[in-house]
Amino acid sequence: MNEISDRNTDRRVAPGQGWLALSPVIVFLLLYVAVSVILNDFYKMPIAVALVAASVWAVIIYRGQPLAARIETFSRAAGHFNILYMIWVFILAGAFATVAKEIGAVDATVSLTLRVCPPQFVVPTLFFAACFISLSVGTSVGTVVALAPLAVEIAQTVDGSVAFYVAVVLGGAFFGDNLSFISDTTIAATRSQGCGMADKFKANLWIALPAALVTLALYMVMSKDSPAIDLANDSNPWLVLPYLIVLATAIAGINVTVVLSLGILSAFVMGAVSGFTVMDMAGYAGAGIDGMGDLIIVTLLAAGMLGIIKAAGGIQFLLQGLSSRIHGKRGAQAILALLVGLVNLCTANNTVAIITVGGIARDIAERYGIDPRKSASLLDSASCVVQCLIPYGAQTLLATSLAGISPASPFPYLYYPWALAAMIVLSIIFLFPRRLN
Repeated sequence: MNEISDRNTDRRVAPGQGWLALSPVIVFLLLYVAVSVILNDFYKMPIAVALVAASVWAVIIYRGQPLAARIETFSRAAGHFNILYMIWVFILAGAFATVAKEIGAVDATVSLTLRVCPPQFVVPTLFFAACFISLSVGTSVGTVVALAPLAVEIAQTVDGSVAFYVAVVLGGAFFGDNLSFISDTTIAATRSQGCGMADKFKANLWIALPAALVTLALYMVMSKDSPAIDLANDSNPWLVLPYLIVLATAIAGINVTVVLSLGILSAFVMGAVSGFTVMDMAGYAGAGIDGMGDLIIVTLLAAGMLGIIKAAGGIQFLLQGLSSRIHGKRGAQAILALLVGLVNLCTANNTVAIITVGGIARDIAERYGIDPRKSASLLDSASCVVQCLIPYGAQTLLATSLAGISPASPFPYLYYPWALAAMIVLSIIFLFPRRLN
């Protein structure tokens, strides 16, 4: 992902202007989250409707510009390279997931997984697989693409909660996103704080690994009484090949668009061998692409709205407001985590959030004697916590779109990001790791 480095400026944003610039996020959260909580149903309020209302409000409150210029700002942010690249991933993921499902590849993979893995270890194994794959590929999106359809099919096979199984994959995906040497967030955090990737990994491990182990233990306790599963014997084990190709190429570090293209090609080949016509499979791919329509619309609306918030001074207002309220080393570390978390809330992109606050975070770290490895770890970890929890993050939107559930559905089951947040707090209170050399 390209570094969108809008460097921090010394421009002061007045409180009134700052809060007004941030108000579209508040409008969205009130319309989507608050209304859904009041109604006790996250399917009643479509996320796209909430984002349309918030986007219209963003255009209205962006002062000092003619309407055409405001819409241009919105459109430029929505059409950014990173957003369009993500849409390519969504399109390919939709095509692969649907073709693989229709030819029986997902069923065959689930059947093989459940035969090899005892029922009480299915959920812990899924979480471990997500952690391992994301650590290997360095991207939570790639991990979601590989495992979300599998998680949905497992949930349906064992009569479990689809939202719960999707949350298991999301949590594991962000473990590797946080730690991997080739993750965008790791690269952004280490470059902005001036430390080596290996050094940051060692420091970050003290925060992320205990959180993952606690989550894994929780899943094992929750799964210990899982009943045996009766499986049909009619699945063709060779249909596992498209998934194996996707997993192998992803772990090899190949670009996710190439990974998905290879997955689609292999699914077409296995489908043809199994008796499906090319037109049948083209129809499945088309249906999968069509199914990504809502996700693409939501992504464009969110990106445009957040672009106006940034242009109107909302992000700068957050930076200047929080950086002026630091007291002591612990306070400085807490502000670093809070800064990147709030900016991530407003940008829905953890890499961009780290880049945005990187300069001021380094100044704070140097002023208060915080080791750059610790500041990089805090930026990466805190941004991953927020990115995993927000219902309009790309990873959650993709996973829930593939699962056919509400973007807010996995929220009650996202144990890993809360465990990671707890470890961040403990690392700030007790100032660990103390020895980073």
